[in-house]
Amino acid sequence: MRVTTDYYAVLGVERNASLDEIKRAFRNRARQTHPDSNPGDPQAEHRFRQLAEAYEVLSHPEKRARYDRGDTVDLGDLFGNMGGFEDLIRSVFGDAGPFGTGQRTGPPPGSDVLVAVEVDLAGAAFGEVTEVGFRGDVRCEVCNGEGTAEGTSRVTCGTCDGVGQVRTARRSFLGTMMSVQPCPTCHGEGSLVTDPCRRCQGGGRYQDTHKVRVEIPAGITSGTRLRMTGAGEAGSRGARNGDLFVEVTVTEDDRFQRRGPDIFYTVQIGVAEAALGYRIDVPLLDGGTESLDLPPGTQPGERFRLDGHGTAILGRRGRGDLIVVVEVRVPSDLDEDQAEALRAFAELIGENPAEPARRRFLGR
Repeated sequence: MRVTTDYYAVLGVERNASLDEIKRAFRNRARQTHPDSNPGDPQAEHRFRQLAEAYEVLSHPEKRARYDRGDTVDLGDLFGNMGGFEDLIRSVFGDAGPFGTGQRTGPPPGSDVLVAVEVDLAGAAFGEVTEVGFRGDVRCEVCNGEGTAEGTSRVTCGTCDGVGQVRTARRSFLGTMMSVQPCPTCHGEGSLVTDPCRRCQGGGRYQDTHKVRVEIPAGITSGTRLRMTGAGEAGSRGARNGDLFVEVTVTEDDRFQRRGPDIFYTVQIGVAEAALGYRIDVPLLDGGTESLDLPPGTQPGERFRLDGHGTAILGRRGRGDLIVVVEVRVPSDLDEDQAEALRAFAELIGENPAEPARRRFLGR
């Protein structure tokens, strides 16, 4: 037949589109335009038929070349029997068609698990080993996960012959179409338990408490999730285990504040200590102390850096720094002798503090 429809526009591709681009466009639009996705739309059949024709022509180099020249293109019996349209659909989507999985389901895998763990600042800074626990499915050690009693084994499912899937034929405007679904008898496993294990009642798994050793990496921060492949709940009958996700929270430290790999330590000193200089012992995150000499004339808010005494840097070598922040404590309740001494010092350096309230009163 001579084709007048613009098949490139139907598929939404350019005229120089590759075969992969044509196939990808057909896959996307087939799901969108399929009549099953558009119930009640009287034009759905026409659009889907046109889409199939476009792919049939443009996916074959010889037919595409004739179409591009404007020659007659033979679509054969594309919609006349199961060998035409169904073969086209299967070549793109596999046995499952546009809406199926197309895969043998088999025994279901285990579930993923999320647990939370708290570590202190030192544990986060340098790493530590901890243990987490959760309750979930574990593989039955009596039947080794098979679900069968001792001396017995599973039998092949008679409904699906061990495949785990069943194919169903249905008639549509496009002819006979096949759909693939998990077997309703064995639920996709392909086999059945006729004599169940007493420990797990045939499930191959039972509920118990898991204990998992977790290595906290050095330099970790709050909110980080660690993934431990295969450490989650047990899968059914040999299927893979789920994964364990460990979400880490770093607790606050009374002494330090963390900013990235650096930690901050605030120290209070007196006015005289700031003016004349002072030696302090700074606590270290990994234990012990280090002496730090504050020079004469240290100002409020001044910072001093101890290199390499911060936290580790996740995934890298080296450590951050420990930064000492100085706060100068101003006395607020001087006795008379202290006040007089401070006033004398003020006069020596040219300062003019306010007169005491008692003197102002007596001088009236």
